[in-house]
Amino acid sequence: MKKYIVLGLLAVLGYYLMSIFLLVDFGLPHFAHGVKDVYLSSSKNILKVSNAVTAIVVNFRGFDTLGEVTVLFLSATAMSGILYKKRHDIGERSILFPASSIIRSGAKMLFPSITLLGIYVFIHGHLSPGGGFQGGTIIATGFLLMLLTYQNYSVSHNRLVWVESVAGMLFVIIGLAGYFMKGSFLENVLPVGELNDLFSGGVIGIIYVLVGFKVAAELIGIIYTILHEKG
Repeated sequence: MKKYIVLGLLAVLGYYLMSIFLLVDFGLPHFAHGVKDVYLSSSKNILKVSNAVTAIVVNFRGFDTLGEVTVLFLSATAMSGILYKKRHDIGERSILFPASSIIRSGAKMLFPSITLLGIYVFIHGHLSPGGGFQGGTIIATGFLLMLLTYQNYSVSHNRLVWVESVAGMLFVIIGLAGYFMKGSFLENVLPVGELNDLFSGGVIGIIYVLVGFKVAAELIGIIYTILHEKG
């Protein structure tokens, strides 16, 4: 029975992939002045987004971004599965040289600032250079600092799973809302606001916030799996 289900799903996937190729007129010019001009003009005039790269990544090619986040999730899952077995073979890892009081105090001071910087980067990703991937990575480095400094510092695996899962589901829900309401996946369904305002770009800012939390949770999970034995 499982084989027939898998074959059915593959047949449906193959049908839609083939239909996409048949609908695309390869080699024919779709825009008189090139795709880049359309992207730059639409980012500013239609989406009200200052960062054209963000508009392309999250809106025009948002489905690709969803695929990239999915690849990161699968990579993190596979790595965690591999390292889980190795950790039980070699035992719990420990910090060989305990951090001094100066390093511990510095880590406590830097951790909130690093986290705040990461949040700022992905919240303002549609206004300035940065975004969800960069902001999530910055937050993960803050947790890496704490894990390397404090041997008894721990991170709740269940909370990381919840954050990653909720962020991913909301990403897909927003994409489906655009499909059912506007006829295109990840199509904007919210007011675009004014250019250079924080609440501009419609769903773009929200998506980057979700990507930031998702990336941060996945990277923190990988770091914690490498450095600590899960009890």
